[in-house]
Formats: sequence, structure tokens, C-alpha cells
Amino acid sequence: MRRTYEFLDHPGPIPFAHRGGAGGRPENSMAAFQRAVDLGYRYLETDAHATADGVVVAFHDRTLDRVTDRAGTIAELPYSEVAKARIGGTEPIPRLEELLGSFPDARVNIDLKDAPVIGPLAAALHRTKAWHRVCLTSFSTRRLAQMRARLPLFTDGGVCTALGPRGVMALRARSYGGPAAKLIRLAATGVACAQVPYGLGPLPFVTESFIARAHELGLQVHAWTVNDRPDMERLLDLGVDGIMTDELLTLRDVMASRGHWPGAGLARDQRPKPGR
Repeated sequence: MRRTYEFLDHPGPIPFAHRGGAGGRPENSMAAFQRAVDLGYRYLETDAHATADGVVVAFHDRTLDRVTDRAGTIAELPYSEVAKARIGGTEPIPRLEELLGSFPDARVNIDLKDAPVIGPLAAALHRTKAWHRVCLTSFSTRRLAQMRARLPLFTDGGVCTALGPRGVMALRARSYGGPAAKLIRLAATGVACAQVPYGLGPLPFVTESFIARAHELGLQVHAWTVNDRPDMERLLDLGVDGIMTDELLTLRDVMASRGHWPGAGLARDQRPKPGR
């Protein structure tokens, strides 16, 4: 019998704020995450790196160069130096524990970006006791395996993790008629979802058959990073279980038009005022 995961307990397709919703605020900043929460998003997506002294930060790149006013490799810098960087010249880089603590009702999808983050991330999740409200994913099958080895065991539920690249490719092959044995083994390891690019291409990942094979194994399918309304509509029509986007207002509007958005999901400045 497969485990159930609190992280995935959501009525209908899951809307994820990718990097906090990078289309409206500096990516992976507390300003972006706050905007997402204010718009009614319960699911935040972020990335994780560890500094040289073991502090886990919510940040996409290995280096500071692309989106901040400083340079250097995060894994080679102490947190005291990383803390001085400003995303877009204005926003500090948040610690993962700050993100988890600031939004205790949010669920956070965490992409392990580099091997040095594995130990510090496990320690941070132990300290915050946030196991039930995170999903761990990575572009490295090895990193995911190393992370799973550090996860606590649960008799009821567990830590939500996604398929690594090898598992995704096996699922993709199965959707085009490939063998199922590897996938059956993967499904038994506690993996709960497949998070994949939605791209069209000659052999697209997210197809009706891909979703059907995933659902047969008890896996949800989450598509990233979907910023155009027609693509959102198409993926929802196919039966996708979650969409990650930078364009929070667009996805909220699409979800609401299909009855998938909670009534409370209004930004603060859009909520009815007393007496109105």
C-alpha cells in the first residue's frame, strides 16, 4: 500500500509559485514569497544551496553573479558574505529556515541544487520539523538518493520526494511503450511525484499517456515552468496535477475560471473592505 503525503493533500491541481513567482518580484526573495502568499498561493517553489559554513539559502544559482550585486560561489563563501548580497540590488537572499518560519501554513517545493546542501538541508528540516510540508526534488538522481537516506522514517505518511532524472526518463519511456519494471521499483521507494518540463517538442514529457502511466503508479505529475495561459489550459485539460509558474496572476485566473481557486485567494488590496 502506497503512503499518503500531506504535502500533496490539495483539492484539485496544485498551483506552485515558481521561485516565489519570479514574474512579479525578484526571484527567490522574501518579497516574492510574500506576494505569492498574499495572492492566495499555498505552494511555494524554491531552490537550495548551502554556504561554506553550512547555512541553507533559498537561491537558484551556484553563484551570486547573475541576479545579485555581488559575485562568488555560494558553497565557497561564509553566510556572512552571502548575506551582504542583494537580489536585483534590493532584496537579501533568504535563509531556508526563514522562509519556512515566515510562512508556516505554506508548503515548499525544494530543489536541491548542489551536493554540499544535502547535510545542512537535512539538519535544517530536523530543526524546523517541516518534513510534512516540503517536497524534495533535484536534477541529480544521486543527490536525491543521498537525501532520502537522511530522511526519517514514518509509519503514517512521509517526506514527499520527486522522481530523479533517471526515473523521469523511465516514466517517459513507459509512456511511449517502454518496460515498466524499473518504474515499479521506483514507485515502491516512496517517490510521490514526477516534476517535469512541459515543453511541446517531438517527444514531449507531459502527454496524456505520460500522465496516465504516472497515475497508474500512484504518482502525481507537476509541470514547470508554465507562463502562458494557453499552455496552462492545455495541461489542465490533459489532467496534470500541478503547475509551476512565474506568472501568478495568470495561473490564478486560469484556476479560478475552472473552480480550482479557493475563495480566500485574494490579494490583501483586493479583499472586500468593511461596510462594502
